[in-house]
Amino acid sequence: MTKANASIKTAPRVRMLNAYVHDISMDELVADFDEGLLLTLHVDMAMKLQQDPEFHAIIDQFDVITCDSQIMYFATKFLGTPVQERVSGSDYFPRFYMHHKDNPDMTLFMLGGKPGIAERAQKNVNAKVGRDFIVGTYAPSFDFENTPGEIDAMIDAVNASGATALLVGLGGGRQEKFIIKYRDRMPGVKLWLPLGGTIDYESGTFERPPKWITESGFEWLYRLVKEPRARFHRYVVHEPPFLWAILKQRLGWYRDPFG
Repeated sequence: MTKANASIKTAPRVRMLNAYVHDISMDELVADFDEGLLLTLHVDMAMKLQQDPEFHAIIDQFDVITCDSQIMYFATKFLGTPVQERVSGSDYFPRFYMHHKDNPDMTLFMLGGKPGIAERAQKNVNAKVGRDFIVGTYAPSFDFENTPGEIDAMIDAVNASGATALLVGLGGGRQEKFIIKYRDRMPGVKLWLPLGGTIDYESGTFERPPKWITESGFEWLYRLVKEPRARFHRYVVHEPPFLWAILKQRLGWYRDPFG
């Protein structure tokens, strides 16, 4: 581990319900984090951490946890413990691969996405980088955990690629559990990036909202309007209780459901 890596992994923690985020900048993450486990915490994950004890039990195994939500960034201010900035996975990933543009020791495997989507992302990213930065992709079936032999096939594909970084896009909570459970079977991977939605963005199949929408905290509304059927439960049912939970934390009423 480099000194820079050691420093970023010991950055101040800011409590967020029954989890926390590290108070780091995007520049620090891009420049100083090239080995370890990353978790980009957003509202959907924060709410899953209120309901999923298995997910909650593994968060301390991640070296860096970023504030991946403008609403969550506003929440840190409301709680009186502001972080430097929002550090989202979708903003970080393009910075990451351009930072390693001329570093042949950094190659990446994309695990996730619908069939054909990761391949499009691979083509787009490699064209920007100017080399084979993404060296392989695999689109698992939705129920890969229950499909005989598929997890072995996923792991074999990663190992055969020789990639030193792995982007896992299996959905919030699910992708983090996959990393913790199977990372020892992929010894060549040094950097673990659970960045689900990034595959869609890099493939061009889903357009990023204008910057002013993101910075005002309305990216959720943009996504809801774009994909109402796919996003309704997440943004209208699952996530709104986050605001009440943050108010309870501010008032000292919040209790960890697994505490």
